[in-house]
Amino acid sequence: MYDSGKIIPGLIIFVLFITIPIWYNHGDAGNAPKPELPKDAKSCVLSAEAMRSGHMQLLNEWRDEVLRDGDRGTITIDGKQYQKSLMLTCMECHTSKKKFCDTCHDYASVKPYCWDCHIAPVE
Repeated sequence: MYDSGKIIPGLIIFVLFITIPIWYNHGDAGNAPKPELPKDAKSCVLSAEAMRSGHMQLLNEWRDEVLRDGDRGTITIDGKQYQKSLMLTCMECHTSKKKFCDTCHDYASVKPYCWDCHIAPVE
């Protein structure tokens, strides 16, 4: 290797530069967000754990059924009926988009497109 005096230090600098975020944060992603929960919460559609991990799939299913299939009916979960609606079901209890939705979405660097069509509730 004719340029090993340049290649090896260059690789070391490259690896250090790429791993700066890990070294800077010491491998810690920070504290998990604690969104503001409603005080007079009715029962949610699913359990808290299921909603944390799968609310996006549930909302996408509802969107597809309502907009593509025209099914604006209700769903029954554990004997209770819920409308397939972000605004009429979810935002009825979780009234603050800023304090509830944005808290976790900002932490996860997720930009949901719900609010491209829906009007965010007045804070």
